[in-house]
Amino acid sequence: MNDKEILISVKNLEKKFNGVTALKSVSTDIRKGEVVVMIGPSGSGKSTFLRCLNLLEMPTGGTITFNGVDITDKKVDINIHRQKMGMVFQHFNLFPHMTILKNMTLAPMKLQKKSEQEATAEAMKLLERVGLADRANAYPSQLSGGQKQRIAIVRALCMKPDVMLFDEPTSALDPEMVGEVLDVMKELAEDHMTMVVVTHEMGFAREVGDRVLFLEDGIIMEEGTPDDIFNHPKTERLQSFLAKVL
Repeated sequence: MNDKEILISVKNLEKKFNGVTALKSVSTDIRKGEVVVMIGPSGSGKSTFLRCLNLLEMPTGGTITFNGVDITDKKVDINIHRQKMGMVFQHFNLFPHMTILKNMTLAPMKLQKKSEQEATAEAMKLLERVGLADRANAYPSQLSGGQKQRIAIVRALCMKPDVMLFDEPTSALDPEMVGEVLDVMKELAEDHMTMVVVTHEMGFAREVGDRVLFLEDGIIMEEGTPDDIFNHPKTERLQSFLAKVL
C-alpha cells in the first residue's frame, strides 16, 4: 500500500482528563476504504480515541492528519473537516421535534447549501436503502431503537462523508435489533466506505473488519487482521479479554 491511500494519520496521540491519561502516545494510519474496528475493555480509551479523530475531544498532544491537513492545528476550521466525517453515537442524537426527513435534510441544506428538492431526493434514496422510506414523515419517538440507529447512519451519509466513525452503535439496542444495524454497516463496508468502529460485537469485528485494534489502558496493545487478533492473540491480556467475550 502506498501513502496516497492514507486518509487519517494519527501520531503520538495523547489525551488527559484531570490528570488521568486516557490515551498514551497512540499512533496508527487509517486508509481509504478500510474498516478499522476497535475492541477492548470499558475504559481502555476506545471511545476517547474515536472522539479525538473529529476533535469532539481535543487531544492533549500529538497530531491527527485528515485528508492531508493537520486538524489539530489551532488555525484549522474543524467544522469544514467535520462535514467529511460522519459520526454515529450510541444514543442516536436525532432531533425529537423534527420528522425523519427533516432530520436528514437539515445539514445538507444548511452546510452544503443544497436545495430542499435535492436534499430530499438524496435522503429518500438513502431511506429506501435501509428500508425506512415509509417512515420519512414519522418522528423519532415513533421508531424503534434499531430504526433510529439506521436513520442516524443514513443521516450521516447525507453529507457524503469520506469516513464514518461509529461509537458503539449497537450497545444501547435490544439484542434483536442489533442485526438490522450491523447489516447496514456491512453494506457500507462492501461499498468500500472508510469506517472506524468501536464495538463489543466480536462477530462483526471478525467478519467485517480489515484491521482490529485492541486497546488496553490507553495504548494499542495489539493490532492486526481479524485472523491475527482472534485466532493468534500474542499477549496474555488479549487472550484473557477474548476468553471473556467470545
